[in-house]
Amino acid sequence: MGKYATFEGRASRSEYWWFFLFTLLMFLGAGMIDAVLDGSNQATGLVAALVFLLPSLAVGARRLHDTGKSGWWLLLYIIPLGSIVLLILFALPTSPAGGKYALQRPTP
Repeated sequence: MGKYATFEGRASRSEYWWFFLFTLLMFLGAGMIDAVLDGSNQATGLVAALVFLLPSLAVGARRLHDTGKSGWWLLLYIIPLGSIVLLILFALPTSPAGGKYALQRPTP
């Protein structure tokens, strides 16, 4: 969790998908806790959503940087079918010529 809210830099495919799996498991756990406590009140799920909102946006932006795209592409979430486009972008391989997000090589 060292990059909790870091929108700069790049995130590899594995970093993004491991974070996605972790988040999914946390939401499943929150759902089970809500079901055990009181099925009509989803307070635990709401707290989990608020906790993971900023880190999810940050890792998504870094993943888009790794594919050579701007983090502003995350705005596709607000339009219908935009999530499908983002899913495809998140699955793309690393772009070595990632524009201004290109991998920096150390100078000798």
